[in-house]
Amino acid sequence: MIIDTFSRLPLHEQSRIIEMAWEDRTPFEAIELQFGFGEKEVIQIMQHQLKLASFRNWRMRVRGRATKHTAFRDPKVLRGYCKTQYKIRQN
Repeated sequence: MIIDTFSRLPLHEQSRIIEMAWEDRTPFEAIELQFGFGEKEVIQIMQHQLKLASFRNWRMRVRGRATKHTAFRDPKVLRGYCKTQYKIRQN
């Protein structure tokens, strides 16, 4: 059911959910607030959308990351991205 709901979303929204799930500083709560998918649903989506090795890599990365859960975050972290993540680079 979750996968059916996810597959009905426009492709740019599907892509954004996956991108947010990969981002270290974007908590699952932000994905839920914006798209309505909680942590368990995001895990199901990622398992369905990624190759097995990529999914395992992502799960290992997310499991120990306090920034993926608002409750475990340092209260000083007020942004959902690294300050250099969207930096415009001069060539």
